[in-house]
Amino acid sequence: MDEHYFTPSPRTDDRRFPLSVRLAGRDLDLVSSSSVFSGRGLDKATAVLLDRLDEIAEPPSGARILDLGCGWGPIALSAALLHPEAEVWAVDVSERARELTAVNARRAGADNVRVLSPQEVPEDLLLDVIWSNPPIRIGKPALHALLLEWTARLRPEGTAALVVGKNLGADPLARWLGEQLPQRSVAKAASAKGFRILEVGPVR
Repeated sequence: MDEHYFTPSPRTDDRRFPLSVRLAGRDLDLVSSSSVFSGRGLDKATAVLLDRLDEIAEPPSGARILDLGCGWGPIALSAALLHPEAEVWAVDVSERARELTAVNARRAGADNVRVLSPQEVPEDLLLDVIWSNPPIRIGKPALHALLLEWTARLRPEGTAALVVGKNLGADPLARWLGEQLPQRSVAKAASAKGFRILEVGPVR
């Protein structure tokens, strides 16, 4: 299991390098590091989520959007660029990931991104949208606790979209979420390249 999933201050070398990537229809010159998740580019799961945003609920105007486990920032930056009127919260346990996301938000001109550790997020913060490639490999108990903690912050009309590998338990996770959140719908909104996008809907 890679350190980036669970270590606030990774011991691995922080070797930074340029990263050219296309997000939200724009070619961006960003910076990354070998010590964060998918540091060399856009990972397949995140790419599936970002390619299929039109298949999930559209964020309301002025939405508060959370990228849970932001890494170097691809989901947070995409949300900020696609929805410049939104308030985007990029959260990660890794201080290195947070540093990179903050740098990349400045490079992309995304001044509507706030980068924080989980402990820095106000306890009374309510969210309209969660977009996440969650850290499946932290293990089922930790993952379940993480998802319950953050989905509990959704407004009644809020939604969450989680991209999960089919071979990493997307279908059992969908069933578990449905059991844990009986007041909300949980559906497979899209499927591609071995990944599912699970969507948690508004309170019914």
